[in-house]
Amino acid sequence: MRLCVIPGDGIGCEVVPVAVGALMRLLPELQVIEAQAGWDCFQRSGEVVPAATLAAMRECGAGLFGAVSSPTRPVEGYRSAILTLRQQLGLAVNLRPVRSWPLVSPRAGIDMLILRENSEGLYVGRESMSGPDKAIAERHISRQASERIAGFAAQVARQRSARRITLVHKANVLPLTCGLFRDSCRQILAEQGLDHLVDERLVDVAALQLVERPDAFDILLTTNLFGDILSDLACYWSGGLGMAPSLNLGEGIALAEPVHGSAPDIAGTGQANPLAALLSAALLLRHHWALPEQAERLESAVAATLESLGSLELGRSTTLTLEREVLRRL
Repeated sequence: MRLCVIPGDGIGCEVVPVAVGALMRLLPELQVIEAQAGWDCFQRSGEVVPAATLAAMRECGAGLFGAVSSPTRPVEGYRSAILTLRQQLGLAVNLRPVRSWPLVSPRAGIDMLILRENSEGLYVGRESMSGPDKAIAERHISRQASERIAGFAAQVARQRSARRITLVHKANVLPLTCGLFRDSCRQILAEQGLDHLVDERLVDVAALQLVERPDAFDILLTTNLFGDILSDLACYWSGGLGMAPSLNLGEGIALAEPVHGSAPDIAGTGQANPLAALLSAALLLRHHWALPEQAERLESAVAATLESLGSLELGRSTTLTLEREVLRRL
């Protein structure tokens, strides 16, 4: 079993080693290969994701990515490292769990999974200028990609005995693109015998209800940009971005990724929260390596660590403190 480790930028270099240490504790035979990607890599080498990194990911079949810094202005030759990895490696499904955790969650009893189509939508990066005063972005939705993520949703729904699959779209305004996504997903879920679980929400209504009654949701299935926004909104209920894990999945390949950014303001201070990276590693265990018992051990260690800390102590905890507490419970 092999793991390609890509620390990336900023605090990614601090939280990823913590998650790797936990995986090594659970999987003593794990072989780790380190690779480079991100803004710092681009500044050093002129490459966002070197060919060697893509080769290492394909060879290992599993990866753990830390964080990426991206400039807010156009930079010639630069494109987000994580978007590049997703598209080059065919990581077409993004999985974002949102659940209640001890101490940090404002409400108990929340357990939802946001499945986001990861390969197309507005994130294909097709932008152009139509004259000096007008910019145009293309939104790509395909039947193939929509059916693929619906098939994965069916698989996960059975694994977790889902009570509901909510399709989130804006087909009243975008009837061709959102309509194709909705209809393609509905067809696959019906063929899988799960049409009785399916309901729909317009994306603005879904956003409101994620705030009003998040416990009403189970699986949300949506497009790239909507999923990006809704999952960041929903992670409030699990304690914020510092507790938000994710997993990018393709055919026989997966890349785990804590959702928080590179946090340059605290990079190097020892204050980075490694819990999202640890929970991302748990997703890799459960959904890629099919090791649910080890995933449960890691998630339980995180929960027990939080339960043992008061809010004041948690606020003063360092990266090293949290690492020691979690590893001690493994």
